[in-house]
Amino acid sequence: MFKHILMPTDGSEHSERAVERGIELAKLCGAKVTGIHVMQDFRMMIGPEGLVPTELDASMEERERERAASFLAFVQKTADAAGVPCATMIATGTHPYDAIVDAANERGCDLIVMTARHRKGLVSLIMGSEASRVLHRSSIPVLCFRALMSADHPDKGRQPA
Repeated sequence: MFKHILMPTDGSEHSERAVERGIELAKLCGAKVTGIHVMQDFRMMIGPEGLVPTELDASMEERERERAASFLAFVQKTADAAGVPCATMIATGTHPYDAIVDAANERGCDLIVMTARHRKGLVSLIMGSEASRVLHRSSIPVLCFRALMSADHPDKGRQPA
């Protein structure tokens, strides 16, 4: 069915649950997985004239890379435990959804598995949803796991591994 699954992660508990489910699916399908974390491109910021360069502190970028590596280590560890072939990558971009879709296309992925967070009110209007944007831009299927669970969901009381 699926041969190569891309799994974006932001390091959140919701994202980790989606990674676990995606790896379960990969194991069932005999697929390989690629974990991706998209770092914000701090070298360019939006100003009055559009994108403008900024002074990037090298230590700030290094901290972000270390943080990304820790998120991706969870993907690698979970895949290794399940016996699923796994690669990881760090992408940089001003729009994470574009980097996710680009990575899926470049790597020949046939499914994207990610979490979908529910935001309310003004925050939803301003921030939107990366999952929604990926859904609208992707030419391959996107499987979204909701961040909110019903009280009777089997994973509701489960402790992270």
